[in-house]
Amino acid sequence: MTDSDTSPAPQQLPSGIHQTVRPGCALLRLQTTASREGVLDGAWWPRSHDIGAELPALLDALTEYLGPLSRVGLDTTAWAGVPTRIAVDDHVVRVDSFPVGDDTVLITRGDRDHFSLLVVPPEAAPEDARAAMAQAVLAGNVSSARQILIDTGGGRTPSG
Repeated sequence: MTDSDTSPAPQQLPSGIHQTVRPGCALLRLQTTASREGVLDGAWWPRSHDIGAELPALLDALTEYLGPLSRVGLDTTAWAGVPTRIAVDDHVVRVDSFPVGDDTVLITRGDRDHFSLLVVPPEAAPEDARAAMAQAVLAGNVSSARQILIDTGGGRTPSG
């Protein structure tokens, strides 16, 4: 096997995904985090800081792949309009406050099946957001969400 036969270089997504990654998108690598430490399962780029408006669409998408969800953990000081629960397909999902930082959202299925998502700031420049999301979903990624945003510039606004 030559170098050209290997998988895409880190920080790269297939070109079809680059065309669809925009605010409001989530990229996921859905594996349980029960036996892993410091690994993200995906990334989410919300359109705004209004979690009450943004979270239902994310939970709908996740429920389609994961089944019923029980909790969402997020840093409520980083978001506007935080509800205490959200109904998804006639199932109530609790929203809990955790000091995880505004760069991470924790999703729980059942009692112990946890998924950690990088949150790209809504105001991030598209190229930086794509790079951050690509790094977050790499199977071998061990960087924290905060470090990914620093490394990729995903925390900066389009004007810098």
